[in-house]
Amino acid sequence: MEILRFEPVYQERVWGGQTLATAFGRALPAGRAIGESWEIVDRPEAQSVVRDGPYSGHTLRQLIECHGRDVMGPEWPMGRPFPILVKWLDCRERLSLQVHPPADQAPALGGEPKTENWFIAEAAPEASLIVGLRPGVTRAQFERALASGMLETCVNRFPVAAGDSILVRSGTVHAIDAGNLILEIQQNSDTTYRVHDWGRTGLDHQPRRLHLREALASILWDQPEARPLRAAAAPAVLADCAQFRIRREPLARGASLMFAAGQQPRLLHVVAGRVREAATARVLGRGDNALLPFAGRFAFTATEDSLLLVTENFI
Repeated sequence: MEILRFEPVYQERVWGGQTLATAFGRALPAGRAIGESWEIVDRPEAQSVVRDGPYSGHTLRQLIECHGRDVMGPEWPMGRPFPILVKWLDCRERLSLQVHPPADQAPALGGEPKTENWFIAEAAPEASLIVGLRPGVTRAQFERALASGMLETCVNRFPVAAGDSILVRSGTVHAIDAGNLILEIQQNSDTTYRVHDWGRTGLDHQPRRLHLREALASILWDQPEARPLRAAAAPAVLADCAQFRIRREPLARGASLMFAAGQQPRLLHVVAGRVREAATARVLGRGDNALLPFAGRFAFTATEDSLLLVTENFI
């Protein structure tokens, strides 16, 4: 089975921009603030559609239903959605302070857990992230700060640069500051509880809804201080959790990366450079994401110095 590439599903967001056009040479809807590009998604409200090859025009859901053994492996339940959602985030402005419910709280709140990993592809000189609480912050302190407009005294904010990466587990309060272009690899979920939105209005010029009851029930108050993996010292494994593992694979020009058939499905993300797939001669450039089916054997050769991420262990 061949590599599977999909048409992006663009999402307008009040904090978005047009960076995906300049960074990746994409044609975006004119005049719209595109904050998210859903690169690989299998949800009722959004479906990835294969862009080329023998399955062109098929949705990811159709592929799993009709070719589940080849795409996902022999043990995959046919009705189960693809477990990972891959996005590019263009954060022209700061996102809301928010949290995703942990697995043990999500059903009672009517939501889905979402552990996610952020890889910083580009960052403005003053760009930063907010991930987690400052050491010792309690729920009572947080609620007082929320009421007085002093939430930034409670959260862990730090600068970031291109190549940094951080795993954000469900239950972690977080926000992305302006000036970041991020590859987000996450559980298949679209549940977000907003805590604070910095006084801004939405695309309809009305204040966006907050979800204080759900958010306060979701925040884990005793997590250790979150720290990013810095680009200069990035290990081979960027994230390894119950939901997925993400490996960093730098390739010099002419070097190859190979995957045997029958091991597991994987996702390949090109965050710098360009690679050619041997069997189809398809070229994947910066910003491209592909699904490598269980049944396929793949070999990628870098046509220039490149950096790839590989997501695996999600089944």
